[in-house]
Amino acid sequence: MSDTATSAVALSKAAPSGSAHVETAHVETAHVETAPSESVTGSDGADTTGAACIGGAESLDDAARAGISDASRQDWDAWQVYFETTALLTARIEERLKQHGCSLMDYQLLLLLYSAPEHRMRMGELAHRLIFSPSRLSYQIGVLGKRGWVERRRVECDGRGFEAVLTAEGLRAFRELRPAHARDVQELFFSALQDDDAARLAGLMRRVGGLLG
Repeated sequence: MSDTATSAVALSKAAPSGSAHVETAHVETAHVETAPSESVTGSDGADTTGAACIGGAESLDDAARAGISDASRQDWDAWQVYFETTALLTARIEERLKQHGCSLMDYQLLLLLYSAPEHRMRMGELAHRLIFSPSRLSYQIGVLGKRGWVERRRVECDGRGFEAVLTAEGLRAFRELRPAHARDVQELFFSALQDDDAARLAGLMRRVGGLLG
């Protein structure tokens, strides 16, 4: 089946409060083609398609033992569409940003620092927000540090921990990147939303985020 791409880098999360305002424009969005699922019928005549999607479960009894019998075929279809569409959307946004010499993770890190008080954030909190390991964050800070966009400094108030600080050059770079990125998100994502889609999607992602901790 064909479903309109509606997912966000990011995310999986509600849009950060520092997101740019963009004017509404209707642009045709990308589509993801998903192959129709074949119906699987168990020995009792019940449709077990959803159960068969994961772990090779061949009957509802198998699914019950696997703990997945409460997921319907429609649920699995929704998961497949979500997974494929978010992957496609992320790839398209990444392509657009790379045309400006920036990766999606570069941009998200700059956005978090731009939105933080005094454009600085402790390394631990930044790693948590980006879902990064400490080593991966250190590498990413190093990459942006070589460009002069971010600095790693000791926290002034206690002198123990470290924080990432957006430099004046980094602030300038972010402000130059932001308009083009906002247009891309408008074209590839916002233009597909109707009525209260944004509020409902944000609510759904917050519930999923709550399950993930």
